[in-house]
Amino acid sequence: MTFIELLLGILLSGLRSATPLLQVLLGETITERAGVVNLGVEGQMLSGACAGFAVAAVTGNPWAGLFAGIVAGMLLSSVHAFLVLVAGANMFASGVAVWLLGGGLSAFFGIPFVGRRIDGFASPDFGGAAKLPLVGPILRVATPSVLIALATWVLCSLFLYRTRAGLRLRAVGESAESASTLGISPTKVRWAAILAGGALSGLGGASLSVDLVRNWVEWMTAGRGLVAVGLVIVARWNPWYALPAALLFGVVESLTLRLQALGVTISPYLLSTLPYLVCLGVLVWGSARARSKGGMPRDLAQVFSKTE
Repeated sequence: MTFIELLLGILLSGLRSATPLLQVLLGETITERAGVVNLGVEGQMLSGACAGFAVAAVTGNPWAGLFAGIVAGMLLSSVHAFLVLVAGANMFASGVAVWLLGGGLSAFFGIPFVGRRIDGFASPDFGGAAKLPLVGPILRVATPSVLIALATWVLCSLFLYRTRAGLRLRAVGESAESASTLGISPTKVRWAAILAGGALSGLGGASLSVDLVRNWVEWMTAGRGLVAVGLVIVARWNPWYALPAALLFGVVESLTLRLQALGVTISPYLLSTLPYLVCLGVLVWGSARARSKGGMPRDLAQVFSKTE
C-alpha cells in the first residue's frame, strides 16, 4: 500500500466517521446563528440514535430509521424551545436538562435493543467504477447517510447566505431587538432554528446507529454532541467551515482505530481520548481567533431573554 493510498483511506474513513458529527454541527450552527445555544444536542442525538435504531430494527427499513431519528430530535428540541422561548428559562440550564432527559429516555426505551444488530443500508453496486484506483474507495464509503450529510452541508450553507429566510435568521442572531423593529418575529425564527437543529442532531444520531455502527448501546454518542457545540466556535458559526471541522474529529478517530489495529503499545483508553484532545486544542485556538476575528452572533454574548 502506497502512502497516497494510506492517506486516502484515512481521509475516507474519517469522512464516514465524521458524518454524524457533521449533521449535529450543522444543526447547532443554525441554532446559534439565531442567537440561542443548545447544550442539549447530545441528548437529542441520543434520542435520534435510539429511535432510529428501534424503528430500523422493527421495520427492517433503515430509511424509516433515519426519519424516526429526525422526528425524535425535533420533539426533544421542542422542549428546549418551549423552556427558553415560552417559559423564559436560562438557555444553558435548559440545554443541560434536555441533554440529561434525552440520555435517560434513550437508555430506558433502548433496553430491548441492546446487543441487537441490523443490516443497515445495502451496499450500492457501482459496477466497474468501484474497481478504479481513486474513485472506487470513495464510492465504497458513499453510503446514503454520508451523501445526505454532504448534501445537508451545501444546503445549510446556501440557505444561510443565499436566501431571505437565512438573512432573517442571521439578523435575529445579531440583534433580536433590531430585527423586531423590522417586522421580524425573533421568537418564531428561533423556534424554527431550534427545531431545525433538533432535526439535524436527531438525524446525526440515527446515522450513527443505523448506518455507521448498526447497533444500539447506551450513551453511544460518546460526547459527540458536546464536541459539536465546541466545534461551532472553530467553524466560526459558518456552515461552510463545518465540514473541515467535523472531518478533523473523524480523521483523528480513524487514525486512533488504525493505531490500535497495528498493535501500538498505548492503552486503547488513552488512544480513544485523542480525538477529543485534538478538538480541545483546536477549540482553544478557535476561541482566541473568534475573539480577534469575530464571527460570533452578537446576541450569543448575553444570556438569552425573550424578545417578541
